[in-house]
Amino acid sequence: MDNQVFSDIFARAREQHPLVHHITNYVTVNDCANITICAGGAPVMADAGEEAGEMAGFAGALVLNIGTLNPGIIESMILAGRVANERKIPIILDPVGAGATRFRTESTRRLLDELTIAIIKGNAGEIGVLEGAEAKVRGVDSAGINGDPVVITRTFARDTGITVVMSGATDIVTDGKRVILVKNGHPMMGRISGTGCMATSVTGVCAAVEGDRVMAAATALAAFGLAGERAAARSRGPGSFKPALFDAMAALTPEDVLAGARVTSM
Repeated sequence: MDNQVFSDIFARAREQHPLVHHITNYVTVNDCANITICAGGAPVMADAGEEAGEMAGFAGALVLNIGTLNPGIIESMILAGRVANERKIPIILDPVGAGATRFRTESTRRLLDELTIAIIKGNAGEIGVLEGAEAKVRGVDSAGINGDPVVITRTFARDTGITVVMSGATDIVTDGKRVILVKNGHPMMGRISGTGCMATSVTGVCAAVEGDRVMAAATALAAFGLAGERAAARSRGPGSFKPALFDAMAALTPEDVLAGARVTSM
């Protein structure tokens, strides 16, 4: 593919500094805030029901992450999501651990039923479970999927009308018609907690400035994966990798994305 489109989207994110409202999990909330800043956005974390809807109305994108779930958080997500839908603000959903417990799976399905989601990003197990494929989730990690990941992801996108991202060594992005494969990234990204959540935050930054959800998601994954590659090259292990990842993301330029994005279409 022509990387110019990804470079242009990333440049707009840097220029516009979109506000990204998160209702996310408390394990990675600070990491998500910092990576949002490093990607060019402005984060706000507001999960109280008394303000979640009002705050969503100010944002360029709304990120919902069910990593540390409780009933009150789901109600806040619904409140914020309804305002986002009314104002045509894109919602990015990260169904962390969907398939691991009934509560997580049912909560994810409720969000999908009651809100219009622009992008859903999950691992193979999460997306597989939600599509109805034979898949397993252990804790918040994928424990395997039976079937062709591209077919499963594409079918889920067609069934829901949502742009679907299945993350992995090669990320799959599809709206049910177009399929894009993103090959940027490094195994070190799987050795610290929170990189999946951070990728969702970067997706929110890009979706806030780009209406083509497939291209926005592909840009975010390519940029974040490229930052991961650069961070791994200068780190000695997980402890040094994490700050290096923030540094690499903050230093990344549209020209870097143009030269380094490894993205193909099917």
